[in-house]
Amino acid sequence: MAFNIGLSGLRASQVDLDVTGNNIANASTVGFKGSKAQFGDLYSSGFLSSGNINIGGGVKVQDVKQSFGQGNISGTQNGLDMAIDGDGFFILNDGGEIQYSRAGQFGVDRNGYVTNNQGMRVQGFQADEDGNLSGIRGDLQIDTDNLAPRRTTNFVSELNLDSREPVLEVSGTRIQTTGGPVTSDQNYTINYPDGTTRNVLIESGFSARETAERFNEQRGVGASARTTLDVPLTDIQPGYSVNLQGTQFEIPASLADGAEAAEWLRDAINDSPLNTINATESGGSLRLIDSRGNDVTTIVEDGTGTEQFNETRVGAVSITLERDVSISPDNSGILAGSTSEAFRTNTFNPDDQRTYNHATSSTIYDSLGNPHTMTQFFVKEPVSGGDSVWAMYVQIDGRDVGDPPDTNGEPSRARFDMQFNQDGSLASIDGNPSGEVLISNWTPLDENGQPNGADGPRLVAEGAQIPIADPPISSNFVINVAETTQYGAEFGVNDQQQNGYTTGRLSGLDVSGEGIIFARYTNGQSQSLGQVALATFANNDGLTPVGDTSWVETFESGQPIVGAPDTGTLGSITASSVEESNVDLSAELVNLIIAQRNYQANAKTIETSDAVTQTIINLR
Repeated sequence: MAFNIGLSGLRASQVDLDVTGNNIANASTVGFKGSKAQFGDLYSSGFLSSGNINIGGGVKVQDVKQSFGQGNISGTQNGLDMAIDGDGFFILNDGGEIQYSRAGQFGVDRNGYVTNNQGMRVQGFQADEDGNLSGIRGDLQIDTDNLAPRRTTNFVSELNLDSREPVLEVSGTRIQTTGGPVTSDQNYTINYPDGTTRNVLIESGFSARETAERFNEQRGVGASARTTLDVPLTDIQPGYSVNLQGTQFEIPASLADGAEAAEWLRDAINDSPLNTINATESGGSLRLIDSRGNDVTTIVEDGTGTEQFNETRVGAVSITLERDVSISPDNSGILAGSTSEAFRTNTFNPDDQRTYNHATSSTIYDSLGNPHTMTQFFVKEPVSGGDSVWAMYVQIDGRDVGDPPDTNGEPSRARFDMQFNQDGSLASIDGNPSGEVLISNWTPLDENGQPNGADGPRLVAEGAQIPIADPPISSNFVINVAETTQYGAEFGVNDQQQNGYTTGRLSGLDVSGEGIIFARYTNGQSQSLGQVALATFANNDGLTPVGDTSWVETFESGQPIVGAPDTGTLGSITASSVEESNVDLSAELVNLIIAQRNYQANAKTIETSDAVTQTIINLR
């Protein structure tokens, strides 16, 4: 009996040594889980045996159980190495046989599949061409093709326009009178946008200069005067005398003809002290111009003193009214028969920085992935009533992209009016409270100014609208300025984003905590290629190890529950890292000493039993 008990102890000690030795041997094996031998005592019993005097029959190995506790996570230089922080196993496809592992040392084979060191394919959820995860499990494959270009269809521009900026453009109305004498007193009212008015009295006999001076006294009104009198050249001959504003000019009789007489008189007037009057020949007349608008009186006599010409001309007045300023009545007295037209001065010119307050440029892309420069210009508009309005002009590669096109078929200037609230936020752009406008007349051109083969525009008249159709079929895109503000601070670009890009080559791979594999491209873009799947079991102890730090499911383990990392009870993924063996080497060395001691002690049991047996034999 003692021999058998000792032998069972030797066998148990040997198993303990083997298990401990295996743990020590795999102390540096990635993903390895240490094991522990579990023992039970043996008793023999029979139908007639006494229950109170049972002697043990030794020991037996009940189980060798692995510990699935978390191992330390250490970093590596491989972007596809992964460590599971928490519960779960990687799912590996070994030629149709599914295995499970905690060893995340992965790479890519020649066909683009993600594999471990034994060539087993890692399973997960593949992404489509737009980076959307399918949710269907399969072997993960990395697409190493170039990333196709994507045209810009949406551009977000978040800016601050400085509310302290001055209005650079002046607009209003210009009224041009026909000229003529003021034969009676005339009263006019200047109407202002704030509801106030001012009266202007033009007195009888006023010259154009005096009339202009009276208007110039009013706020928001400007005026200038000019008097023009034409003297027929036929009335100007050698030997004639001309009285202009009281100054006498005697034309020499020695001159050959009327042409020389007119030329002499022109030069004499221009050289005279009459510095407000200028003489020029115009058609068949000598034109006398008083630049200040004084009445011009001219008397021409021949050599006998007979009048050939006698006329007094009252000048015309040009009145300029600022925006939203008006005059009434507007068609009587000196204003009878006058003409009026709207005007703008210092109008926007993209080539003249003095005509816009702010500008910013960004890169956008056509359907072939070619980059183009889009420039936004911002001009503060003159408005009344406390409103805040800015005009946004848009050019691409220095060319207009406005819709509808001009009569010659060329794109018009793209202008959009931005209305701001009193708190500085955007109220609308071109009446749209969403802050969106459509660029619908852009033809992508090459460096020579010729169409480059990319998709062209689709005009509003052809059905273009917001939002852009998906997939897009034109060069149209939306500019969103909803978050643009008008504060009393320096102009600044807070954020600008657009969804286009040029083509790119694969430059690297990254893995997120959710196990999503992202491709990095040379164009600065990234796109998800797939997601690693993890599996968990109701009873990890029921898994059967099959080598290469892998397990297979069994009836005792239960079926795997598959999901994405960091969901449910599944752990997260740490990229560029591996999970080290969870073996505690110090503890295993102590176990090794204990196993050795147990082995020696059981051998002693056999030795002692042998000595007792020899004593019995020697009794013969």
